[in-house]
Amino acid sequence: MNPIRVMLADDHPIVMTGFAMSLQGQGLDVVAQARTPEEALAQFQQLQPDVIVLDIRFGEQLTGLDVAKQILAQTPSAAIVFLSQFDQDSLIKETYRLGGRAFMTKDCDPADLAAAVRRAHDGELYFLPHVAERLANLSVRGDLSPQSQLDQRALEIFTLMAEGLTNAEIAEKLDVSTKTISNISQAVKEKLGVHRPAYITRLAVKHGLIEP
Repeated sequence: MNPIRVMLADDHPIVMTGFAMSLQGQGLDVVAQARTPEEALAQFQQLQPDVIVLDIRFGEQLTGLDVAKQILAQTPSAAIVFLSQFDQDSLIKETYRLGGRAFMTKDCDPADLAAAVRRAHDGELYFLPHVAERLANLSVRGDLSPQSQLDQRALEIFTLMAEGLTNAEIAEKLDVSTKTISNISQAVKEKLGVHRPAYITRLAVKHGLIEP
């Protein structure tokens, strides 16, 4: 039986090399290692690996989520294992919604990553117990993330607020009036129940909108 052909996509070469060695040690065949979203898309199309292990955050313009959307649009049966340094509820839910077959954090046991790859290859889902529990809790209590409560423009403004920009700076960046930004930012604060800048930043970090 031929080994499962795996492609890795991560912008940290040392991390990617370590995972490649681990997976090969588990009997899997790592056929490619992409360092940019563009490389990931090109190599996937060229090599058609059985499974792609895809970092969520790499690249300045495109993210791993963007890459996954394009891959799945062209190949709906693609087996994607998402890899992330962070495990915010919103990221876990988004990877599941997109069609990812597993969500793993970068500090996972190599044997667990290999198991996720095998399960994904077999068309099954693989979530570690604590991740599966959080997905279940989200479905029960509902998603209270900014992504689920705000429209695209309000979410963009919220993210800029979390980065520490003033209303005037946001208005200049988005080429709208300061009054418009002031009204939207106030509505966002009321909607999310956060008013202090520190709380806004903390909420954005929690849900993966900005880096810690």
